[in-house]
Amino acid sequence: MTQLRGDGHVHLADYRAPAWRIPQADLQFELDPVATVVAARLCLSPDPAQPGQPLELDGEGLELLDITLDGQELPPDRYDYDGHRLVVRGLSGDCELATRVRIHPADNTRLEGLYRSGDLLLTQCEAQGFRRITFMADRPDVMPRWRIVLRADRDAFPVLLANGNPLASQDLGDGRHEASWENPHPTPAYLFAIAAGPLERVSQRLRTAEGREVEINVWAEPGDVARCHYALGAVERALRWDEQRFGRCYDLDVFNVVAAQDFTMGAMENKGLNIFNARYILADEATATDADFLAIESVVAHEYLHNWSGNRVTLRDWFQLSLKEGLTVFRDTEFSSDLHSRALKRIEVVRLLRGRQFAEDAGALAHPVRPARYKEISNFYTLTIYEKGAEIVRVLHALVGEDAFRAGMDRYFADNDGKAATLEDFMAAHAAASGRDLSGFARWYAQAGTPEVAISADFDPATGDYTLTIEQHTPPTPGQPDKQPLVIPLRYVLFDGDGAAVTQLPESDAVVRDGLVELTGARHVLRWRGLHSAPLPAFNQGFGAPVKLRFDQGVDELARLARLERDSFNRWDLLQRLATEALLARPHAEAATGALSDALADLLSDADADPAFVAECLVLPDFDTLAEQVEEVDVQGIVARREELLDRLAEDQVERLQLRYEALAADAREGLSGKAMSARALRNACLAWLTRLDPDAALAQAQFDAGGTMTERIAALRCLVHFQAPGADAALARFRDAHAADPLVTDKWVALVATRPHPDALDDVQALVASPWWKPANPNRVRALVGSFARLNPLAFHRRDGAGYRLVTGQVAVLDAVNPQVAARLLGAFESWHRWAEPQRGQARAALEPLAGQLASPDSRDLLERLLA
Repeated sequence: MTQLRGDGHVHLADYRAPAWRIPQADLQFELDPVATVVAARLCLSPDPAQPGQPLELDGEGLELLDITLDGQELPPDRYDYDGHRLVVRGLSGDCELATRVRIHPADNTRLEGLYRSGDLLLTQCEAQGFRRITFMADRPDVMPRWRIVLRADRDAFPVLLANGNPLASQDLGDGRHEASWENPHPTPAYLFAIAAGPLERVSQRLRTAEGREVEINVWAEPGDVARCHYALGAVERALRWDEQRFGRCYDLDVFNVVAAQDFTMGAMENKGLNIFNARYILADEATATDADFLAIESVVAHEYLHNWSGNRVTLRDWFQLSLKEGLTVFRDTEFSSDLHSRALKRIEVVRLLRGRQFAEDAGALAHPVRPARYKEISNFYTLTIYEKGAEIVRVLHALVGEDAFRAGMDRYFADNDGKAATLEDFMAAHAAASGRDLSGFARWYAQAGTPEVAISADFDPATGDYTLTIEQHTPPTPGQPDKQPLVIPLRYVLFDGDGAAVTQLPESDAVVRDGLVELTGARHVLRWRGLHSAPLPAFNQGFGAPVKLRFDQGVDELARLARLERDSFNRWDLLQRLATEALLARPHAEAATGALSDALADLLSDADADPAFVAECLVLPDFDTLAEQVEEVDVQGIVARREELLDRLAEDQVERLQLRYEALAADAREGLSGKAMSARALRNACLAWLTRLDPDAALAQAQFDAGGTMTERIAALRCLVHFQAPGADAALARFRDAHAADPLVTDKWVALVATRPHPDALDDVQALVASPWWKPANPNRVRALVGSFARLNPLAFHRRDGAGYRLVTGQVAVLDAVNPQVAARLLGAFESWHRWAEPQRGQARAALEPLAGQLASPDSRDLLERLLA
């Protein structure tokens, strides 16, 4: 399955089952940061359908110390090892292969396999990191049961954690000790984990719905453990929710979570031992914002929920990646929606889709949710796999309904428990449970690009006939010039002249039910008969399908819909459409600006409106979202129009903004309650608008000085820094010095500096890169500084002289030798460069092309080739 063709790609069509199975793997680690020795014993069983095949095991850069077969030393003529793959010949039946290798965690800046992070030894094995630990068929469809023994110096590594359940521990003398662990569930190597070092924990014991006693532990380095309590509670909330919503119970005696300061990803769902980027574990009100707390809860839930959607049922091959990631994003989104506000969670998701995933779908890096081939699987941990993959599951949910969807999930888990599954298995379970033919639905996984749905309307006053013509089209993407129609559930409502919903079902060649039309062809017609007047329609309510909607509605119609809509998400979406009309200088921009201002005035004056929802409505479409709606991207023009509109709206609403800011002060002090978070969200949104009108930023300075939470202080500091207020430098220095020892809080102020919306922010970034604050081996710091600059500061990144592009590509060249995955992710900022107006387009090419001779890793080379193709 991992063999490359002549084009350098792995192809889905080439999948072959493993010739050798590994039902049991026993590992013994002599842990040491400089040189760790790993002894592995693999029980091997040949696939009867593939007799006589050699054994092929992955092993990247391992120092082979010895190798035996069934207890006998293996002669050199029986095996070959080229630094990447071990091939053993002459095997005929069940046997046992034992190896010992030496690896070097302290030198592992890639943070793949076993590596050192401060005083800790940690692992990260997804997607193909286990091969850097010892020899293994490092593929998801090889699923041994595991026994793990960890041995280490007790003073340096007092805590020794691994997958599964603890078996035993003992003192070895000479200051050393060992711990034994067993994972009884068949699990692929990418879910293997160990964590060792000076760790402390917060704990809780509970009983699952099936009666199992479970101990939950959240571990961190001693100075950080006090900030682990919120994450511990999030684990329990996720566990209980999965029991109730999906009927899934935890299946081990212990669930361990470890916080790591050096971690390339957000977190990893290793069986029974989840390792997290510390930013998604450590939190208190003095160091974490409300957004941090909500993100921690969401990510903790995501990794816990993987226990079933990813671990108990895993992947046959990496082409099925969205089967675990997209499905689990859908599940964690439902978790957050059920626990908090469904509308606010939907707004968060749709912002991300429109601003980033749609750009990915339309750019040089576009790919299907299940690609047909790849060079580097690490480059496919994308928004398309995760977020669009989740939206496809949501499409399925809309098509079959909640009851049938739950039945389909039950069947999927039951049919594939302990197995490596495919998307076909997932769809087969839902087809059986719902009785629906899902063959057309499968195109969502095979086709790249965002579908565009164009709607035109006609009303005949003489007959009362109202006709909607709906057409769908998906633009060409790299390697896929021609697209087929998709199954799109399009939610709609028609409002009559009195503002009531029209209940009459239309005549149509499409399936129409309960305010939903199922699009299956390129064109459908819906016709209502005998209406008294032309209705006012609204489409894709709740954003039920990840599509771009094209329907020409006037400003008056949008404004009226915004008043009629009772659903918060739909109301927000209509205000976003009004803002877009104003921002893109369309014919009715002035009218749209007035209508938007009136709508915001209504919201700010409504004491019953959820303050957090009002805060979301004060956030205009961002640069990326607007850039996706034009053929050629005029960076400076888009940013300037957005700033002008914000200034005007702030002037219109200044009195209301001031009143809401002051009225919410008491509520904002009520800790981590939903009411307090909501109040802080709107107060901070009001503060940002009010600071536009105050050159001295007195209100922001006062909030920074008196703010009792990180949420209040960082919002005020952002206003001071981004509006270049007189007190900005002094406030930034105070904040920096107060939190100098905390890398996560340091990341916050570094990101503020990197995103100051001015071309000369580039100079600040360059200064930080040359300072002790720059830590290129730490992925969080790279993302906070260079990633934030490239993704969130269009004025500086897109400087007309190309200096912003050269800064990023220069760091890509350096970081490629440190952590190739982090370097490759930075290149994603160039995914839409072909659509940038000159001189940016030419400057981007000039910055990218020299990288071709500078990049050593296949991760970065793969993305660069796709960008320049």
